[in-house]
Amino acid sequence: MENGILYVNKPKGMTSFDVVYKLRKKLNIKSIGHTGTLDPNAEGLLIVLLGKYTKLLPYCNHDNKEYIATFKFGIKTDTLDIWGETLDTKNNIIITKEKLEEVLKTFLGKQKQIPPMYSAKKVKGKKLYEYARDNKEIKREPIDIFINNIELLSFDKEVKIKTTVSSGTYIRTLIDDIGTKLNTYACMTGLIRTAIGDVNLDNSINLDDINKETMLISNPRLILDSNIEMLESNKIEDIKNGKKINLDSNNKTILLTNNEKLLAIYEKVEGNIYRCRRGLW
Repeated sequence: MENGILYVNKPKGMTSFDVVYKLRKKLNIKSIGHTGTLDPNAEGLLIVLLGKYTKLLPYCNHDNKEYIATFKFGIKTDTLDIWGETLDTKNNIIITKEKLEEVLKTFLGKQKQIPPMYSAKKVKGKKLYEYARDNKEIKREPIDIFINNIELLSFDKEVKIKTTVSSGTYIRTLIDDIGTKLNTYACMTGLIRTAIGDVNLDNSINLDDINKETMLISNPRLILDSNIEMLESNKIEDIKNGKKINLDSNNKTILLTNNEKLLAIYEKVEGNIYRCRRGLW
């Protein structure tokens, strides 16, 4: 076990870095990275690359992500989730299931979203949560997001929703915004990432079950950006020497492999001429 991909079910209470650190110790592999952070109090799918596959990180997809989230009405915290400091509460809230479903529909499609203060997004070279810990409120510019769907799964003391969103969407903020539209507060109480693009949580492995005998995934197709084409090539020496080669493709970026082994990332120069962008052997 040296090079490949793991679909990990991250447990609640660990940072994404904690997962990487634990895997380094368990598998005795130094070169490990992940394709997208999950908050410590969130759980679910984390895609981890090992060995030479970490060189693919810049080319991994930023496809839609699916989440199941739970939240409560009437609570406002500084972190927009139940683990933060309570700032205010509202009682005697009357919200019908029909009204909630009506409001959820208004969030579909292209939206503007302001990142939460307690987040790793950087402003002026500093992470927002670092400002927040110093009790400094920083002006944040809204970002463009896209919400493909929101499904109401249950409506009780806690509300449960399933949503598919563009990369970079903050579910805590979405829930807070839902509360605002209903003239109350809404606070996230749980979050599970159930899919990244075509990779599903059902295909993941619990962190504690991973060991040196665990089979790694060798085909990176499901984790690559959709505009990257995979092609088999026998021009191994030319590729390892970084030579330009002819490829029959219309794509700008190509991942070349040989018998499922990674060779290199090639980019179009002109016509069918491609040059080596990154060696992967």
